[in-house]
Amino acid sequence: MRTWSFAKGHGTENDFVIIVDRHDLLSPGTDDVRYLCDRRVGVGGDGFLRAVKAEHIDGWDGDPDLWFMDYRNADGSLAEMCGNGIRVFARHLADEGLIGAEVSIATRAGAKQVSVLSDGRVRVDMSPVRLMAESRVTHGGCAYDAVGVDVGNPHAVCGTDDLEALDLTIAPEFDAEVYPAGTNVEFVCGLGDHHVAMRVFERGVGETRSCGTGTVAAATAARAWAGERDDASWRVDVPGGSLEIAFHGDAITMTGPAVLVAHGEVVLPD
Repeated sequence: MRTWSFAKGHGTENDFVIIVDRHDLLSPGTDDVRYLCDRRVGVGGDGFLRAVKAEHIDGWDGDPDLWFMDYRNADGSLAEMCGNGIRVFARHLADEGLIGAEVSIATRAGAKQVSVLSDGRVRVDMSPVRLMAESRVTHGGCAYDAVGVDVGNPHAVCGTDDLEALDLTIAPEFDAEVYPAGTNVEFVCGLGDHHVAMRVFERGVGETRSCGTGTVAAATAARAWAGERDDASWRVDVPGGSLEIAFHGDAITMTGPAVLVAHGEVVLPD
């Protein structure tokens, strides 16, 4: 049996198990991640965040002294980036005195500039973000036009007039040729000026209460649908709260809460 120290936190109710493994001594495998994220036998979470120095990550060619966010989905699969996760990751490291208020965090989608704000929120520069090919998503017998958005990880964003009618216990179907590694699927409904609501089916997880990169994708798609190019801030509501997505030229920032709810030790099976 192995005993690991952990923290648990959430960003707009998208929750994560976090461990600090500075020197890459724990090397959690797929089964470990699934166990930790299991809500019945483990700690429970939509994903797993391991804080490790970047020098220990194969393929990382940037600053080796950065903290690297080794993110896994609840099913143990690797993901390139997690918007809610990076806010919770930064909040935990800041609370532990391991980073300052302004920091660069390494991810599989590159280094991201992060600001830990005094009001409890965390702001992340999510750039670069780019629009991708349009495709089709089918769900519940309906076909949706979907715009692709790359936020360091893939998203297919669909417009809808009725979020409540969606049964996201059922996975949406998408074009595997457009998304060979799978995709997150967002359903977005307009609520007003620069204000949308969203539900998401996350790759490797299922429906979650929020998806940080998904809110960036939703705002990017909504901005494109509106034909806008000017700098502006968008509010994106998710079942777990709201996030602010701001466009500044080519830069896009995401600002939202990051809450730590527990610290402890967990016993993992051998």
